[in-house]
Amino acid sequence: MLHLTFLGTSAGVPTKKRNVTALAIECLNPFGSAGNPASKKNKPWVLVDCGEATQHQLLKTNISSHQLAVICITHVHGDHCYGLPGLLASMAMSGRKESLTIIAPQAIKQFLEAVKATTELYFPFEIEFISIESLFKTTELKQSHTVSVPLSTTHQLDIEVIKLFHRVKSYAFKITQTVQTIKLNIEKLKAEGVEPTAAWGRLQAGKDVTLPNGGQLKSLDYTQRVAQVLKVIVAGDNDNPQLLSEAAKDADLLVHEATYTQAVADKIMSREDAFDPMHTTAKRIASFAHSAQLNNLILTHFSARYQPYDDPESKTPNMADIRLEVEQYYQGNLWLARDFMRFEVTHKAVKQLVN
Repeated sequence: MLHLTFLGTSAGVPTKKRNVTALAIECLNPFGSAGNPASKKNKPWVLVDCGEATQHQLLKTNISSHQLAVICITHVHGDHCYGLPGLLASMAMSGRKESLTIIAPQAIKQFLEAVKATTELYFPFEIEFISIESLFKTTELKQSHTVSVPLSTTHQLDIEVIKLFHRVKSYAFKITQTVQTIKLNIEKLKAEGVEPTAAWGRLQAGKDVTLPNGGQLKSLDYTQRVAQVLKVIVAGDNDNPQLLSEAAKDADLLVHEATYTQAVADKIMSREDAFDPMHTTAKRIASFAHSAQLNNLILTHFSARYQPYDDPESKTPNMADIRLEVEQYYQGNLWLARDFMRFEVTHKAVKQLVN
């Protein structure tokens, strides 16, 4: 399963109720190993974007930076990356030794190098930096590339990097978690008179067994490999959701920006000195989610003009403006993210968790 914790949901600047963008995705193995329950201590996770003060937000959760496996940065705008040097510095000071993978635009590496050079910052752990530009270097026309991150022999992440459209190069990350386990055919064992003993555990662990009477049991004859696959798309800033059409076909969940309503976007573009921020409106992402037949949609990255409450009667811009516009065009499962809102994604459903 996957657990999502929103660490920041504001666009551009923080507010009193929202920090700038960051999302933690805990990648949990519900099977554990050899039939044992999953370990509560083994919770590798992915951080998508790292706005300023993300590490402060983490301190208010139960998520450990020591288990952070991958950081993905969608684009170079500050509300998505200014918190990165501070987070890495704190990880270094807390004694982290495990290597860390960063998937990001090349400019993020230059940003980190500049901070290291000017502040004597030192990382006692290895950083594998995967430049997004390098992934597309020989295949410019390709819309996406995939990076594989093995978490264990039975637990794998495949992170597909997808081109979006924004004022700077921006990307989405389609995170596919594959967890494998070996399921024991208990009915067959009972039918053949094999009593529940340590032999069952050895068979489930993939080992052949010799019974006290000399009989041989081959693991392959009494087990079946089962894979559980979950797919979540987390998009960076983007004014063209249609770029996610192919990726969305089998996605369990889409997390996307809805910076403002269509009316606000139209007002911005009607000015004489109009400057296109190149963000997605609530109407546009709702229309896309409907056409793509997405079952689950979480919206985030809201303009600071919107107050956090939901009141359709209020004359002050608030989250009801976003919600009502989305509901005109999309009837699937919808959530408007708030800081520290948590979700669980399984092969059956997406549900909000109680904090």
